[in-house]
Amino acid sequence: MLKKKKIAIIGGGKMGSIIAQGLISRKIIAGKDLTVTDVDAERRKWLGSELGLQTSGDNSATAKNADIVIMAVKPQNMAQTLQEIAPAIDKSKIVISLAAGITTGFVEGYLAKGVRVVRVMPNTPALVSAGATAVAKGTSATNADIQLARAIFDAVGITVQVEEKLMDAVTGLSGSGPAYCFVIIEALSDAGVQMGLPRELSLQLAAQTMLGSAMLCLEGSNHPAQLKDMVTSPAGTTVAGLQALEEGKIRATLLSAVEAATKRSKELAGGK
Repeated sequence: MLKKKKIAIIGGGKMGSIIAQGLISRKIIAGKDLTVTDVDAERRKWLGSELGLQTSGDNSATAKNADIVIMAVKPQNMAQTLQEIAPAIDKSKIVISLAAGITTGFVEGYLAKGVRVVRVMPNTPALVSAGATAVAKGTSATNADIQLARAIFDAVGITVQVEEKLMDAVTGLSGSGPAYCFVIIEALSDAGVQMGLPRELSLQLAAQTMLGSAMLCLEGSNHPAQLKDMVTSPAGTTVAGLQALEEGKIRATLLSAVEAATKRSKELAGGK
């Protein structure tokens, strides 16, 4: 699907480079057909040598020569970057935006009428091909455009399609979610150390426990509540630990975290 396409990634930061690495390592696209831009010459040099792709410091020229333009810039830089590349974008191209809170309507407002725009929210586990990415169509985007976007992000994990009105919630859950998981892993690891485990061993056990639990949720047919009950024996150690979690309001805290991140995503759409 992507073999004859030229892809430009505007922004060679964390997420831009993760996507590039996934596309190259999975042989979804050849390095000669993938160009990543960055303002930092040293960063461009590293990207070219490390990933074996093309690099450029010229966003507009790079966009002009591409079939698919992936906007991997920060939300606060999106307007300026769109103004820069707009003359190079026509209806033959697909523009994919990764910026949190930035709507397809916002992107379309800077481009020629009829340009196809797809909004995407990936997350950092894409670095190990375990990302969770949501995609949503803009006004002119077609189902074929969505399939192209999914083909790109399937290279770094799973991809789902949602209505754009749900993208802020996706941002609050899976977009920001890895950070919540890292806090939990860190806290579990610290607790193990407090109980006498060596630091390295404690971190390994905490991270593997999180990974294995997630795999049970994804690969099995049981609800998380059922999986929890399978670990919980009457008057046992797990139920004592669960009581402490409930007393600490872990559920309410996680609900509040997703709500706060969703709210912030909506604020970014308003330029705040």
